[in-house]
Amino acid sequence: MTAPHPSAAEAVAARCYHCGDRVPEDAPWTLTLDGAEQPLCCPGCEAVAHAIVDGGLAGYYRFRSELPARPDDRRAADAETWAVFDAPGLQARFVHPDADGGVHATLAVEGITCAACAWLIEHRLNALEGITSSAVNLAQHRLRVAWDPDRIAFSRLLAELAAIGYPARPYEPDEAQRRLQREERRQVRRLIVAAVGMMQVAMFSIPFYLAGEDGLGGDFDTLFHWLAFALTTPVVLYSAQPFWQGAARDLRNRRLGMDVPVSLAIAGAYLASGWALFVGHGEVYFDSAAMFTFFLLFGRYLEVRARRHGGRHGNALAELLPLAATRLDERGTACLVPASELVADDRIRVKPGHGVPADGVIEEGASSLDESLLSGEALPVSRGVGDTVTGGSHNVESPLTVRVTRAGRDARAAQLLDLTDRAFAERPRIARQAARLAHHFVLQVLLVAAATGLAWSFIDPARAFWVTLSVLVVSCPCALALAMPTALTAAHGRLYRRGVLLTRADALETLPRLERVIFDKTGTLTTGDMTLGRRVILPSGDAGRLTALAAALEAHSEHPIAHAFRPYRRPGLVAHDVVARPGQGLEGRLDDRTWRLGTPGFAAPQANSPPPGDGHWLLLAEDGEPRAWFALHDRLREDAAATLDALKARGIAVELLSGDGEAATQALAEALDIDEWRGGASPEDKLARLRELQAAGQRVAMVGDGINDVPVLAGADLAVAMNGATDLARTRADAVLLGSRLGRLVEALEIGHATRRIIRQNLGWALAYNLLALPPAAMGWVPPWLAALGMSASSLVVVANALRLTRRPDEETP
Repeated sequence: MTAPHPSAAEAVAARCYHCGDRVPEDAPWTLTLDGAEQPLCCPGCEAVAHAIVDGGLAGYYRFRSELPARPDDRRAADAETWAVFDAPGLQARFVHPDADGGVHATLAVEGITCAACAWLIEHRLNALEGITSSAVNLAQHRLRVAWDPDRIAFSRLLAELAAIGYPARPYEPDEAQRRLQREERRQVRRLIVAAVGMMQVAMFSIPFYLAGEDGLGGDFDTLFHWLAFALTTPVVLYSAQPFWQGAARDLRNRRLGMDVPVSLAIAGAYLASGWALFVGHGEVYFDSAAMFTFFLLFGRYLEVRARRHGGRHGNALAELLPLAATRLDERGTACLVPASELVADDRIRVKPGHGVPADGVIEEGASSLDESLLSGEALPVSRGVGDTVTGGSHNVESPLTVRVTRAGRDARAAQLLDLTDRAFAERPRIARQAARLAHHFVLQVLLVAAATGLAWSFIDPARAFWVTLSVLVVSCPCALALAMPTALTAAHGRLYRRGVLLTRADALETLPRLERVIFDKTGTLTTGDMTLGRRVILPSGDAGRLTALAAALEAHSEHPIAHAFRPYRRPGLVAHDVVARPGQGLEGRLDDRTWRLGTPGFAAPQANSPPPGDGHWLLLAEDGEPRAWFALHDRLREDAAATLDALKARGIAVELLSGDGEAATQALAEALDIDEWRGGASPEDKLARLRELQAAGQRVAMVGDGINDVPVLAGADLAVAMNGATDLARTRADAVLLGSRLGRLVEALEIGHATRRIIRQNLGWALAYNLLALPPAAMGWVPPWLAALGMSASSLVVVANALRLTRRPDEETP
């Protein structure tokens, strides 16, 4: 039975809307839902209730059948607090099954500020038993986590994240975008306060630098110092708040992150200056504290902007599918419904100027569709009756009636978003090395600062603190921490805009090291738009019936060949027990007979019947007896030859491995000037060839699109799936070409080389700066304000260098 909203009697009794417990008098905790303010009994209930509603899951309160256990207000992060998220009905919206029996979900995480936060979250979750993988998308503050539901509950994951200071909730694009906007506004406010405070404090500090050791004299010294103190206080207490929170979180989790030395530097400059002001003697460096805070915030703000600029395709994909759809009933009456309610076989109407809410096939109408966000192609494409449309594309001209094939999380846009999040499931090897180096560097900075302070306590005790502070500031490894994630995010965004979606982060590291690319034939070097040509019907056969029988078998296949037979399907003629033999053909039961369609050796192994001509021929056999030959025609991709020439010009060998016959494969190889080729290759043959090349020390990429390419895609150093690839091929790929242009592969190689160069430059600059700036600071030659300026400038150089990867496509690759 559905639990109703609290009645008047219940309101008088003041029961908690979340857990049902008694609400204390004058309790300040409330929840506003459906325009009504509901009472809550404690901060724990308030935290969970707002997490549920803000996450777009308010339906839990409308449809729950019982109240959860009351959370302990002393441990709001305990798993029981989050137990509501273990409800199967609630999880059905955001927890998705994996092929290996596990599940995964995408969460929106609060409190993420830098790469160190991502490292902490992943390190903590991956240490839990039952967690398969976890990956943070720094650009959009998303977390993709996979787990075994039999070994760990979803509520435990949320509790662990809350315990380490990163509250999370199921990812909803609209709410996530609003939250990021609120966070950006807070960042801007903190930056403005820091900027105004820094400028005003500098105005009161510059006269002291000009006046020298004698100061301004009299009451001006005291007045200006007190004014600087008053202006620095809001900068330290408000603007620097993210550093305090980050440092406390790091120390609570027994690790040394970037915020620890930053907080020590800010707190040291502020407290030491305040102490000198109160006791009436000593150095006063309020300007350094304000300047350090401002430049750090400014650098972090630019980093966040760069990440979001480079990674905004993630939110673009998440927001592609419209929230509403116009569904048609059996009588053709239109009804507006939430797009999430669409299912396969629904009929929908898509008006001009509207987005397509699901994948489907056009039943009525013809129009141009803008697929630029999905394929990277700038120009709209024409679609008519019988053509497929992709959810997230934009209808430009005329109304369309579409039969839904896949909706919701099964739609291609949702799958691409999931593949994008999967790209962050692993960090490239060089990124992992840089992260370890940055963490070790923090400890070394603290040790060097302590040693410097000890040495100066003997040399000049009056300067010991300020020299130590300069060392702490100038050697803060912020640039080192920014060097890698900013470049990787920028590269991912640039590749996506060029029509290449990386689904695994290691692909970026593999791209510039490739030595050979193996291509499949059908759907890869050719368009895969197969058409049925000449038919040779053996004696006593009915051409129409035999073609329909072949079409019934192909109706169970996702291979491009199946599209050639689609117009010949007959209603009521359905094949049963169909089994696909990759690289060979299809077998099924029709009219109590066994039919095979495929290569001659598979369809009729005893007949020894040669094809009736050159080209690509399929044999249809009944119980091993040949019945008909079908010739298939395919077109070569327009840029196939140019792509292969470009690869060869870069010293990369190309090879063709195809399951098609020897004659068709040889003809294509000769047309494209491919010296190494093989036809009639089974999936096992392709994988064996790949292993042979890898054993010889070559790094090999495989480009394919079909089920028969899955084994070799899984074994390749870099697996690339074409735009029209099967779902299984896409999930095994390291990269997906979103458009029809094969040349995107060459552009990906160029961007991969540029990314590696930028990363090396960033790491080299960050290390060189820290090593060169440390000795002068330790010698006492660098005042705190100059140390703050140098450290911030170093971070900005790294971010600006990484942003070179985001330049427009018509510009030269850096």
